[in-house]
Amino acid sequence: MSANADASWELPEDLRLLQATVRRFMREEIIPEENKLPHDAIALPPDVLKRLQAKAKSLGLWQFETPAEFGGAGLSLLGQAVVAEETTQCKMGAYIIGCHVFGWDPPNVIFKGTKAQIKKYALPTIEKGEKTFVAITEAGGGSDPGRAIATKAVRKGDKYILNGTKIFISGAAESSWGLVFARTGDKGRGGISSFIVENRFKGFSLKPIPVIRAYSPHEVHLEDCEVPAENLLGEEGNGFALAEDWLVHGRVPYAAGVIGIGQAALNLAIEWAKERETFRSPLADKQAIQWMIADSEVELRAARLLIYQAAWRGDLGHNIKVDASIAKLYATETAGRVVDRCIQIFGGLGVSKEMPLERWYRELRIKRIGEGPSEVHRMVIARDLLSERSKKRS
Repeated sequence: MSANADASWELPEDLRLLQATVRRFMREEIIPEENKLPHDAIALPPDVLKRLQAKAKSLGLWQFETPAEFGGAGLSLLGQAVVAEETTQCKMGAYIIGCHVFGWDPPNVIFKGTKAQIKKYALPTIEKGEKTFVAITEAGGGSDPGRAIATKAVRKGDKYILNGTKIFISGAAESSWGLVFARTGDKGRGGISSFIVENRFKGFSLKPIPVIRAYSPHEVHLEDCEVPAENLLGEEGNGFALAEDWLVHGRVPYAAGVIGIGQAALNLAIEWAKERETFRSPLADKQAIQWMIADSEVELRAARLLIYQAAWRGDLGHNIKVDASIAKLYATETAGRVVDRCIQIFGGLGVSKEMPLERWYRELRIKRIGEGPSEVHRMVIARDLLSERSKKRS
C-alpha cells in the first residue's frame, strides 16, 4: 500500500483559497446587507451594491467567467463551478447570484464576435457589471431550438429586420442589450443566426411574465425590429452552434449553483435539529431526522462530484454535452429534494417567510425546467448511451 493511499481527492489549493475567500465575503459582506431587505427582494440598495462591487473588484472577485484580458477573473470551468456554489448561498441567490455584487458575466459567445462588437458591447458591460440577456426560447418549443425557432431575420441592405416573439427571457428588462437567435435560412439547425440586439432598437418591446419566483422573466417581442448588419454575431447559419456552446458551458455552474442552495439549506437544518427539542430530546436524536440529513449529504456530495467531473473534462477540452446534462439533471433534482427535506425538518417554520427555505423551494422548482427540462437531459444521456452501444455492436 502506498504512503498516500489514505489521502482523499481535493480541490487544487488555489481554488480552495478562492472558495474560502468568496465564502467569507458572502458571509461577512453580502448576507448582512441582504438580511435587511424584504423576503422577496431582487436587488440591494444602489449605494450598497456600488460599495460592495468596488470591494469585490479590489479583491479580484469580478466577472468570474469573463476572460482576464477583458477585465474578468478568467476562471476555469472548475473554478466557475466552485464559485457558483458559494455565491448562490443567499436568499436571492437562485437567480440574483451573489446579490449581483460580483457582476454579471456577458454570454461567453460574445467573445467570438468581432473586436468592434466586443469593444462596443462586452467591455462596457463588464466594467459596470450590468446584466445582459439571451433570447432563445419560443412558445413553439424551447427545448428544441434547432427546429422550434420561428423568429425570422431578413437582410435588407445594411440591416436585418427581425420579427417574432421570445418567452421566459431572464434579465431582459434590466439589460441594455442581449443576444437574439433568429432564423435566416431553412428549417433546421443550419438556418439559425445570432444577433446583438439593443433594447432601444425600433420594434423591440417587453412584457413581464409573472411566475412563482420573485424575479420575473419577460416576453421579448420583435416587430420589424431593425438590427444593423454589423450586429450579426459570427456568420449566418452559425447561431445554433453558438447557442449550444453557451448552453452546454452554462449548465455546469448552473448545476453548481443549485447545489450551493441545497448545501445552505442543509446547514440550516442541521443547526436547527441540534437546537430544537421535541418530546424532551433534540430533533437530532430522532432517527427520521438523521436519515433525512444523511440522505441529503450523500446526494449533495454525489452531485458535486458529477459537476466537478464535467468541469474538469471541459477544462481539458473534451466535449461535455452529456457530462453537463448529467450534472444539470442530477443537481437540480437533488437540490429540490434536499430543500424539501429541510422544510420538513423545520415544520411550519420552514414555510414561513422568516426563513429563506420557502423562497428557495419556489425558485428551485424552475431550475428543473430552465436550461433544458429534466426529461430532455434524460433523452440526451440515453441517446448517447444507446448510440455508443450501437457502435460497439456493429
